[in-house]
Amino acid sequence: MKAFRQFLLRNRIAPKWAVFSFDLSICVFSILYANYFISGITLRQVQLWQLFDDVLLTGIACSCFFVIFRTYQGIIRFSDFNEAVRSISAVLYASLSLLIVNLLFSFIGVKTVIDIYSIFIFFFIASFLIFGYRLLVKRLYRRSVNEEEVVNVIIYGAERSGSFLRNTVEQLAERPYRVVAFVEDEDEYIWKSVDNILIYPYQDIKRLIADFNVKAVLFAKDQLDITIKNTVVDACLCENVKVMNVPPIRDWVHGNLNISQLKQVKIEELLGRPSIKLLNEHVANMLKTKQVLITGAAGSIGSELARQIAAIKPASIILCDKSETGLYELEYELRQKYDLGDSLKIFLGDVKDEYAMNRLFASCLPNIVFHAAAYKHVPMMENHPSEAILNNVLGTKMLADLAELYRVEKFLFVSTDKAINPTNIMGASKRIAEVYCHALHARDESELQVVALASVTREKTKTKFITTRFGNVMGSNGSVIPRFQLQIAAGGPVTVTHPEIIRYFMTIQEACSLVLEAVTIGNGGELYLFDMGEPVKIFDLAQKMIKLSGKEIDIAFTGLRPGEKLYEELLNKEEEVMPTHHKKILIAKAMEFDYQSLIPGIDRLIETAQLNSDESVVKQIKDLVPEYTSSNPVYEMKEVEEVTSRLASAAF
Repeated sequence: MKAFRQFLLRNRIAPKWAVFSFDLSICVFSILYANYFISGITLRQVQLWQLFDDVLLTGIACSCFFVIFRTYQGIIRFSDFNEAVRSISAVLYASLSLLIVNLLFSFIGVKTVIDIYSIFIFFFIASFLIFGYRLLVKRLYRRSVNEEEVVNVIIYGAERSGSFLRNTVEQLAERPYRVVAFVEDEDEYIWKSVDNILIYPYQDIKRLIADFNVKAVLFAKDQLDITIKNTVVDACLCENVKVMNVPPIRDWVHGNLNISQLKQVKIEELLGRPSIKLLNEHVANMLKTKQVLITGAAGSIGSELARQIAAIKPASIILCDKSETGLYELEYELRQKYDLGDSLKIFLGDVKDEYAMNRLFASCLPNIVFHAAAYKHVPMMENHPSEAILNNVLGTKMLADLAELYRVEKFLFVSTDKAINPTNIMGASKRIAEVYCHALHARDESELQVVALASVTREKTKTKFITTRFGNVMGSNGSVIPRFQLQIAAGGPVTVTHPEIIRYFMTIQEACSLVLEAVTIGNGGELYLFDMGEPVKIFDLAQKMIKLSGKEIDIAFTGLRPGEKLYEELLNKEEEVMPTHHKKILIAKAMEFDYQSLIPGIDRLIETAQLNSDESVVKQIKDLVPEYTSSNPVYEMKEVEEVTSRLASAAF
């Protein structure tokens, strides 16, 4: 038996000619035995020449239908129901052809070639043996596999395709998988079985892992509550069990699942709360007749906005960014996916460039502006305060002024949770931009600039300025998750600034849904944000990503970076929160700011930034944003030195 097992392992796939020959031999044996069986019943002597005719005709008929049905192409150890149907069908059609030959001979008055009873017996014997030996080989191969090599797996999701999926999964790789259980969250499936494999409630996952020595859990369910998925994944990671996604059957290659299609569960799927879904039919109705401008279009948020808006096919979509490569790649992608024609316009330019932006507005005359262009990396902006002000404040001010000048209907500004009680330059610059947009919207209509453009006539309507405020966006350029992924791929260590640091997270799709919803329902002056549930501890996030990778990687704590908070806030204590039509979308009623008293300070700040005087810029930021408290030791030290100097001067 041991020698036979080794032979099976060495010769894993039989040649096609061998399978064909063996099937044909079975058919020959079956017709001989059928003749012997009939002869024994009737006690008549069987003639050798008649046996030769029987064998020849049966061999020709079976060979033809084996070729037609390609019964020899299947891998025997992977035989399934379809293989059985194909093999039996070939024998059935061969038997029918022999019957037809007999009928034709009878019709012309010639003696039948093969006894009809022999044909019936032949069919049953040949079908049984051909399918039976396939089943036997499959069983022997399974028994020949070393138990230590078998990977016990659980499939999450039984449903209609459970049996098919089970058979497919067990045939995936050189290292065999064995499905030991199904788990489900739907009561109608629980405690039933698929191919004698029981379906358990997902709450039993930890016990099942221990009882069956499970090494992997495969998620085969398209729509799964994120809370349930987190529960299952956490249980798996605690026991060092791999968790992977099985793609929907419609995505399998030619109806077959390939091992490469099994993908690791992504951290984005484990956001820690149910994904926020918005119904955006009204968004399409509002945007499809508009000329839409997106600044920062090559960035994470800007490019996703461009994709979603391009699918709506507005009157025109104008993409503005200073990244030549990013714009080129985005344009290529959109033109490949959507038939946009001349409605897609590309503008390479910097939002700080007044002449370029004025030319953009004059030539494209947008109705809706999504302002997503910004410098966003906290450590970089701590080292370049002047650049932060020029890009985030001057750029926003210039675009907002142009939006008002050219009678843009709605101007949406993309802000950040770091603008609340900011401790860094980036957050403070975004806060100033927020305040400016709110002050501009609140300005009395009598103060609006009079527009006289030779190229266009627009109604003197007040531009509606709207703000959206995000937490951290998963997968965006430079965010923590891509950085952790790179560190894990490099073998570590994964660097976390502080063991207690926490952040709110949302997906890029959620962020863009909020933007589109806000621009549709906003009447101006609102500040929209999501109820983002509980914040995520970055240390826990790093641990989960490491466990999902299946690697042993250390986590190193590097200390908070200059300007970085332990936690972020979504609201200022002076801001009131009001509900909207969607329970997950909130409106923060922004504080009122007087435009006339605000503008001199902002102009001075911009002038100072243009002189690249970083120390003076930081000082003026503190004057404009009283709640700004720098956590950067460099600026804290300079402030202490200034206070000490003033006290010393007063003493003298």
